[in-house]
Amino acid sequence: MVAVARGARTLPSGVKPETDTPPTAPEALRSPLAAIDANLGAYIDSLGLTPSLDDAVRYALLGGGKRVRPVLAWWSGVAVGGAGEATLPAGCAIELVHAFSLVHDDLPAMDDDDLRRGQPTLHVRSGEAMAILAGDAMLALAFGALRRAPGGALGALTDELLVGTNAMICGQIYDTLGGLDASLSDAAKLEAIHRSKTGALIRAACRMGGMLGGGDDDAIGRLTSYGEAIGLMFQIVDDLLDVEACHTRTGKRTGKDADAGKLTYPGVMGVDGARGEVARLGQEARAALTVFGERGSALSDLAAYLERRGT
Repeated sequence: MVAVARGARTLPSGVKPETDTPPTAPEALRSPLAAIDANLGAYIDSLGLTPSLDDAVRYALLGGGKRVRPVLAWWSGVAVGGAGEATLPAGCAIELVHAFSLVHDDLPAMDDDDLRRGQPTLHVRSGEAMAILAGDAMLALAFGALRRAPGGALGALTDELLVGTNAMICGQIYDTLGGLDASLSDAAKLEAIHRSKTGALIRAACRMGGMLGGGDDDAIGRLTSYGEAIGLMFQIVDDLLDVEACHTRTGKRTGKDADAGKLTYPGVMGVDGARGEVARLGQEARAALTVFGERGSALSDLAAYLERRGT
């Protein structure tokens, strides 16, 4: 058992980690998970991190989550005619960046969250200093993970990861600290924030998977359109869950965005309007896949699942 680090916090009275089984996911989401998790674990095994850092990284990276981004990379590779296994370096890198972003986003200086994936957040469990350092490590290790990709693809993959990561951080700045053009409408501000904060890594996952699957420019363009649509849809559904669900369903605290005065899609569009936008984006995502035929069916199933999870 790992000792609780200095500076660690305990969960507020009456809040317990969630242990219920989440809603059943489609086969497209479940079938690549064993290979993805094994790849993530093997990469961390190979690094020889100090014990405390190794423990913190494993807790943040391997302690739950649906692996949506590496799964999207996997099926994007399949959609263009490649093998899902070929996309694992991209999936590993994207998941490391995602895990880093969650750890830092949960910190007291940011969203100050106690729960993530139904468990205490890393800074609650292991202290703020370790959470900061583990996040730093995962960001650096993400780029190292790409070195396992074929050499000819490394430059393009690195560029995609860099663009997606930078956009995600900029979106977090706009969401937390502001800075967008004050003349923009609230709806335009929301879209600008979340196409970056949430959508950029999802877009990158689709593009990087398509690259490793051997897709041409037209195929990568189709995957880009798909990724942009479901990236924004993902955030709108998160906003709906924050309004309508409780922490036992989401694995994290709900209602915090409204309490913090943040712009949300239900707050700007209303719940019905937000649901309508989710449906529109789902149709847009599936339309982008028609060129792939049956090879794109898993991505279509994932779009439908991501659309339904808010209902």
